Amino acid sequence: MLAGDPCYDRILAALPHRDRFRRALGVAPGQRLIVLNSTWSARSLLGDAGGATGTDDPASWLLPRLLSELPADEYRTVAVLHPNIWYGHGPGQVRAWLDRARRAGLTLVHPLDAWRQALIAADCLIGDHGSVTYYAAAVGTPVLLAAFPHDALDPHSPVAALGRTAPRLRPGDDPRRRIEDVIAAHDPRDHAALAEQTSSSPGRSAALLRRLCYDLIGIPEPADRPALLDRLPLPAFEPVERTAPVRVLSRLVSGDPPEVAVTRYPDAAHEPEGPDADGAHTLVHEDTRDTGRLDVADVIVRYGAADDPRTGPPAAWTAEVLERHPYCGLAAYVTGPDRCTVRTRAGDLLVLSAAPGPDGRPDLCDPAAYASALHAWLAAGKALPETGDGMTVVTGTSRHRITVTPAATP
Repeated sequence: MLAGDPCYDRILAALPHRDRFRRALGVAPGQRLIVLNSTWSARSLLGDAGGATGTDDPASWLLPRLLSELPADEYRTVAVLHPNIWYGHGPGQVRAWLDRARRAGLTLVHPLDAWRQALIAADCLIGDHGSVTYYAAAVGTPVLLAAFPHDALDPHSPVAALGRTAPRLRPGDDPRRRIEDVIAAHDPRDHAALAEQTSSSPGRSAALLRRLCYDLIGIPEPADRPALLDRLPLPAFEPVERTAPVRVLSRLVSGDPPEVAVTRYPDAAHEPEGPDADGAHTLVHEDTRDTGRLDVADVIVRYGAADDPRTGPPAAWTAEVLERHPYCGLAAYVTGPDRCTVRTRAGDLLVLSAAPGPDGRPDLCDPAAYASALHAWLAAGKALPETGDGMTVVTGTSRHRITVTPAATP
């Protein structure tokens, strides 16, 4: 190859930092990261001229189903959109089109700075005929195609080969089951040929490009300066914050010590099914657009610094919320990635904090899930957990050990 592929080389060099990129996106252990990718044609995943079959538009069904049917604490969903989508329509229009999905938990990844990191971090990428989907397959990420215009591609191209071999996600599929089946059946060697076609000189593009450029201008390369590519930067920490109402199914697993399982569905189009659930309630963000839901919310939540003078301290905010909304059973002020302060209807002011993982890093499960678990426990007529015992909150296959302590009051 004449010059290699600098983009691919930067991805390959950053693969060892996958866990860091996942933590930057707020992905907790045991949680799946689903990346949606759309290129910029009318027949792309978010185009308006038909998807996988030519008649089914993924934009009309895929996002609503993913965000409402995938349990919030078991799946994290982000979108990588081609820069021409952003700059062709304008950032404001793109955000407006995806506003409902964003309120339900979708994060829009910066189209220039962080898409490679999201690709590396992904457990599964749902895409189309764009280069990001191809790169994902080339580095061994499970790929599902929700749109793919075969007749628009050269049948001999590597991208067309991906379209012939990668599994599909169609409107009639159960998204969760399809994603899990593809992850379970995936073998990175399935797309080994695609990786070989991505670059014949992986890891060497910087040296090849510099040599070519210096040859063209007719001067020797610097002998004492190696040709290097910029490393992919570590993105800022960006946990999800859902402002759409969340329906929470709960199950009391054990009473001694307290253990509660919660499954949360944001912006649910219908009542979620939970055959093992023995309770259900609604959690609503104070900044929800649907302000009428605050009047019937069981749990009201806010995220912010404890010393934010606009809303804090948590003791003042929680008291204010319960006074304003008499049917609310618990108010929760999330102050960090692993903790929140809650006030019960009985007036107890408590701090719920998750134990760190074995490596000492904080538990990145949304602390609002802990507030919902405590509400479910109290709604079942149980007493507050003992300070020394705390409680265990179960989300999917993950268990979170929560300490329950009285909050200091001014």
